[in-house]
Amino acid sequence: MKAYTLTSYRNGGELAWADIPRPSVNKGQVLVKVSAAGINPLDRMIARGDFKQLISYRLPQTLGHECSGEIVEVGADVHNLHVGDKIYARPNTTEIGTFAEYVVLNANDVAPMPKNLSLTEAASLPLVLLTAIQAFTEKAPIRPGNTVFIQGGAGGLGSIAIQVAKYLGATVATTVSTKNIELARELGADIVVDYRNERYEDYIHNVDIVLDTVGGDETARSMRVLRPGGTIVSVVGTPDTDFADALGKPILKPVMWLLSAKIRRVAKRLGVTYKFLFMRANGKQLRDFTPVIESGKIKPLVGRVLPFNQVEEALHPSAANSGTPGKTVTEISN
Repeated sequence: MKAYTLTSYRNGGELAWADIPRPSVNKGQVLVKVSAAGINPLDRMIARGDFKQLISYRLPQTLGHECSGEIVEVGADVHNLHVGDKIYARPNTTEIGTFAEYVVLNANDVAPMPKNLSLTEAASLPLVLLTAIQAFTEKAPIRPGNTVFIQGGAGGLGSIAIQVAKYLGATVATTVSTKNIELARELGADIVVDYRNERYEDYIHNVDIVLDTVGGDETARSMRVLRPGGTIVSVVGTPDTDFADALGKPILKPVMWLLSAKIRRVAKRLGVTYKFLFMRANGKQLRDFTPVIESGKIKPLVGRVLPFNQVEEALHPSAANSGTPGKTVTEISN
């Protein structure tokens, strides 16, 4: 079968097409014919080797962190999924590989696809939806009436995070470029700041939660709009000790403690809490939110749709700043 693979971490990640055997299922797994796969910044981060000291992939490694498709084979001890089911999923971190014609998934990571979505729309959701759910129900649980600041409200993650935060009862502030102001309002944002022409600090104050999707200097900058006791959840910042636990590698806690020391000092000085989120696969959370999607309260925002043979175009570093709102999705099979 055709697959798009990471062959080396050299030169910022060397990628290549490959013909590899169709995978076989084991106990507790399903084989999925992939219809479409979402493309995420995480794919570029993995290719660059950002996590190679923490997550061990045996190269060549097929890339891809989410998909939609049809189950074509079911392993032993799988009782709630069947051949022919249309599904969407984010694979386990150590078992990625959705940029392929077929992928094996753990049954616990899979959810039936929302009935009101196309396969392409469904493929855009699992990673960003789970990120928003885990940010706002686990790392920094939203309480009705909370105010949340989400960086990059027109992006793949930001556009879904706005809708999840609103569904959970928050007032939402966000930043977008000038052309996406109305889009952010349509998604449900209450306060929209044009980051090209305005400083968000002039409009946003005393928020309860910040979702940092930018990283770098913006992590510390956005902490300053939190109220005392507020929480910033970063998906692109410095990993903290919880990340070592999430990887099942508690031996790395001292390393994570040192790596996050600088940003934690900034947070302590401001009287706020810093948390890092590396989202995990969770089929139950997808299933729990499927009725919300089917009700229309959360809608996917697909920006670009590419044929499978053009997936490398979306993974090129220049694509990260394309300015197209929403998620990029590659269609793999009909």
